[in-house]
Amino acid sequence: MSSSIHFKKRYFILAMIILIIEIIIALFIHDNIIRPYIGDFLVVILIYCFLKSFLNIPVLPTAISALLFSYAVEASQYFNLVDKLGLHNSQLARIIMGTSFEWIDLVTYTAGIALVVFIEKSFSTRPRR
Repeated sequence: MSSSIHFKKRYFILAMIILIIEIIIALFIHDNIIRPYIGDFLVVILIYCFLKSFLNIPVLPTAISALLFSYAVEASQYFNLVDKLGLHNSQLARIIMGTSFEWIDLVTYTAGIALVVFIEKSFSTRPRR
């Protein structure tokens, strides 16, 4: 039986590239499309790639885990968890956990994970050389 913990450089590099893109979006893009929608679309892919960097878990369970985590963060926004934890003055907590719930965010997370599953399944069915 193979170990469930391992390191996959390819996923880690993808996660770091997406993290850099997310930081650029957060710092420099203040529009009505890229920041709210593309940022959310990418963040779930970032979480997936980060998980796959270290865990030898099949695509679907990893994708579902990343999606559920994203949903949980969004739910914490719905219930104003940042304020309830007394972290309303923490800029870092406000950035990481978020402060505004939007139903559309759940759709963008789902679309991001759908793309991941599509790509992963497409690559896994290709014949290997």
